[in-house]
Amino acid sequence: MKQSNKKTFVLDTNVILHDFHSIYNFEENDIVIPIVVLEELDKFKKGNETINLQAREFMRELDRLSENNLDLENGISLGKDHGNLFIINGKPFNEQMKMAFSEPIPDHKILSVAIWIKENNPKKHVILVSQDINLRMKARALQMEAQDYKTGKVSDTARLFDGIRTIDNTKDDFVSRLYRESSVKLEESGINQEFFPNEYFIVGDEKSNVLCYYNPTNNSIDKVKKYKSSGITPRNAEQSFVMDALMRDDIKLITITGKAGTGKTLMALAGALEQSKNYHQIYLARPIVALGGKDLGYLPGNEKQKISPYMQPLFDNLNVIKQAVGINSKASQSYDAMLKDEKLLISPLAYIRGRSLSNVFFIVDEAQNLTPHEIKTIITRAGENTKMVFMGDVEQIDSPFLDMRSNGLSYLADKMKGQNVFAHINLMHGERSELAALASKLLD
Repeated sequence: MKQSNKKTFVLDTNVILHDFHSIYNFEENDIVIPIVVLEELDKFKKGNETINLQAREFMRELDRLSENNLDLENGISLGKDHGNLFIINGKPFNEQMKMAFSEPIPDHKILSVAIWIKENNPKKHVILVSQDINLRMKARALQMEAQDYKTGKVSDTARLFDGIRTIDNTKDDFVSRLYRESSVKLEESGINQEFFPNEYFIVGDEKSNVLCYYNPTNNSIDKVKKYKSSGITPRNAEQSFVMDALMRDDIKLITITGKAGTGKTLMALAGALEQSKNYHQIYLARPIVALGGKDLGYLPGNEKQKISPYMQPLFDNLNVIKQAVGINSKASQSYDAMLKDEKLLISPLAYIRGRSLSNVFFIVDEAQNLTPHEIKTIITRAGENTKMVFMGDVEQIDSPFLDMRSNGLSYLADKMKGQNVFAHINLMHGERSELAALASKLLD
């Protein structure tokens, strides 16, 4: 490898599985792919999950780049304003690594390549990039600089996942005026704070307060309307915010975060059913994350039986709504008819591939298990008169390749703030039961 003042980034397998386009996100710096990474990617090329797609797309891109170049160890250009890409064969462990590690597992082989480049190119600034915290710790213990893959990660989650903002520095008559008029211009409110469009908050004190949101169109503070949708009544301020956003026509995209039992799925489904006449279809979906790393084929039964356990929580919420309106009521019977006619469709998220989502109320549960790329793929399918709701618990992520800052739900909430068609609500209080709320709070 030629000497250069540029940085050299050695990529771990998980970086490519997270973002196959990652090799283009390091500006003019050079990229090194240890050959063991290609061996690991080969294990992921078969399958229908996004992780499999990322592996296949990267291999296709690598094939395109190297089509007329057989000397990959000396580098191939990544194009204008980018560095070179190197594929490096396995390198022997140095004495430090021999003492530290007894097994030549893939992580150690990747680390050995990074250390070899550093030792043999002392003028180079070499950095190992991995989403695996343990590998980064091993690298640093051996004086090898290591960092996380930061592209697509949320830098500050505080504003997204904090509790409800309460504002009390208003004009004396603001609360009573807002109750009378439902909307007051921001400059007339006495509030000297900045808001995101459609940001929800509480104005007032314990004696007198009102639930509000910032209306960017009118530059006003508007009172949140109270709804009872499909027999479900919000039980706290946060749920009232959710229901308001679900029922407003001007909001086309909503993210809802919160722990288990805070009412995310129930509120979203109830709000959708209440507006079923406005849409051709209500689509309630969730990603399937294999149990214990095992493929769905491991589970017994046919395809429908395999996915049934994953979809059951969604049907459970529908049953709660049916009980709220009365099991034998016309409303409950209409829900059954909607299921039969597929106007209400509860399905794995993978089944939407190739679809154009027009005139659909689309709800994605467990969205914290999606990558930013998957989120983008779904939203770009939205057609006319489509409303999308993404919800999940960013502290309970099942995918080993995602965390609180890199998952698609956090990414979406962060990137969309400031847009007039978007609203985000974080649910803090469990309403499933006293026991569920206590468990969610005390048990890690």
